[in-house]
Amino acid sequence: MTNMTFPKIGIRPTIDGRRRGIRESLEDQTMKMAHSVADLLAATLKYPDGSPVQTVISDTTIGGVKEAAMSKEKFDRAGVCGTITVTPCWCYGSETMDMSPDLPHAIWGFNGTERPGAVYLAAVLAAHAQKGIPAFGIYGHDVQDADDISIPDDVKTKLIRFAKGALATGIMRNKSYLSIGNVAMGIAGSTVNPDFFQEYLGMRNEYVDMTEIVRRWDEGIYDKEEFEKALAWAEKNTPIGPDLYNEDDPNKFTDEQKHEQLVACVKMTMIARDLMDGNPKLADMGFKEEAEGHNAIAAGFQGQRQWTDHFPNGDYMEAFMNSQYDWNGIHQPHVFATENDSLNATSMLFNYLLTNTPQIFADVRTYWSPEAVERVTGTKLEGLAKNGFLHLSNSGAQTLDATGQETIDSQPAIKPFYDLSEEEAQANLDHTRWIPANIGYFRGGGFSSNYVTRGGEKGMPVTMARLNLVKGVGPELQLAEGFAVDLPENVFDIINKRTDPGWPSTFFVPILTGHGAFKSVYDVMDNWGANHGAISYGHIGADLITLASILRIPVNMHNVPEADIFRPRAWSSLGTENLEAADFNACKNFGPLYK
Repeated sequence: MTNMTFPKIGIRPTIDGRRRGIRESLEDQTMKMAHSVADLLAATLKYPDGSPVQTVISDTTIGGVKEAAMSKEKFDRAGVCGTITVTPCWCYGSETMDMSPDLPHAIWGFNGTERPGAVYLAAVLAAHAQKGIPAFGIYGHDVQDADDISIPDDVKTKLIRFAKGALATGIMRNKSYLSIGNVAMGIAGSTVNPDFFQEYLGMRNEYVDMTEIVRRWDEGIYDKEEFEKALAWAEKNTPIGPDLYNEDDPNKFTDEQKHEQLVACVKMTMIARDLMDGNPKLADMGFKEEAEGHNAIAAGFQGQRQWTDHFPNGDYMEAFMNSQYDWNGIHQPHVFATENDSLNATSMLFNYLLTNTPQIFADVRTYWSPEAVERVTGTKLEGLAKNGFLHLSNSGAQTLDATGQETIDSQPAIKPFYDLSEEEAQANLDHTRWIPANIGYFRGGGFSSNYVTRGGEKGMPVTMARLNLVKGVGPELQLAEGFAVDLPENVFDIINKRTDPGWPSTFFVPILTGHGAFKSVYDVMDNWGANHGAISYGHIGADLITLASILRIPVNMHNVPEADIFRPRAWSSLGTENLEAADFNACKNFGPLYK
């Protein structure tokens, strides 16, 4: 997402249109509300490149349909991706509302006794529901004085949560998902569904065959100077580690062959980046078409098996695409899925756009009960892992930022690139081994990143998410907040050898609620909808639920407290007792955002 022009949040100060003293008395207060929201968002939120989020405020307060139209024209020119309407008073609902059906909308009605902001809020939300344009309602819990321009904490939370979701929606729109290859080993998520991307995300789909990588190898369609720099860096910072798999295999590779595989892996990484982003240096070399790239905000590589039976696997490429540093220093990560699992890529993309942090792509591999752990290792689990854990691991395609060497307040974390230090980046590299691939799995060789996510004393807070497609229903999102935890050394050693000693591992403990899919750790595993999960730093379940409601994607499994759930007000018209049923009904009723 380099050199991207990011969308903005539009702020609409609406006002009582009656002149001769009423409107005039409210102008200053109403505009101050708009500017206070703009200041809050700019001070709190950042775009993926680290710059402050930008807002656009209507030129005038909006008292009627003419000013509403003028505001919309300004927002269209400015690239607004969502609107926040603010008012301290009664306004004319259907005359002042934003009727854009393909943008998310929120309305903050000031809780004050002097003017009925709550009455306007209720009226305009009713108009939104009646017109089929759902909007989020924001109303402070406590009454404020008329001259109080502060934003209460509960209102701040909702404003920020809505803005995050609206910005994620806007950043995705008109971008591409790039499939490099096709379906991997019959995995459903790699059967890319273009209708889903178009109707729910506003994205298009791009496709290249994996032979495009070979063509660029053979024809030299990559920056030669950068490659020399990259290879020297890789030889120093990603040395080939011990061969844990193939010592007794008569087909094992020589050291010279392994080095040639490293050369290929570095080139693959550069080519994948160029396919997604483009590269102006390719135009200087005479490859103007290739220089354009595919405008891809996310991508996936098929790999298995047509590629990996012959060429080095994609793990090195995928790990560095998902990480925030390489031979060019610290930079924004990409969203890049192994096995071209477009649904896990979408889950990673949601997480990334809400946090600006790189994502873990992992198999949801094994549930370990405390009884099984004690039987196999002789150790009784304690602390966060006392009820068991999920072993998250794949062949080495996940971000290196998940080693746990980055810290916030001395605790393991995963940071945005703009907060990452050179020392932390190097520590991630130093704590990662590059293990020659198991040629039983990967006949063409390659390398697997190998590390364990450090949870630390308190456990690293993470959220695991997954988007699934269900025939007759459409997309569904599921998520689980929890912690990445450390295991006793003897427990880890035994479990690691039983699973795969050369792959990265994250040991995940979901937060249990005592009901539904969160009665036990086993139930979380048993209700997970696919073989993969996208794991993000932080407890971001509430933000994911808000984003999903904007896109009209129901959430069928989560452990977020009810008080933190923020959806459009129209959802309550479809039921307030069973929020999950109301969510499904609302998403079905209103339909995809871009259909």
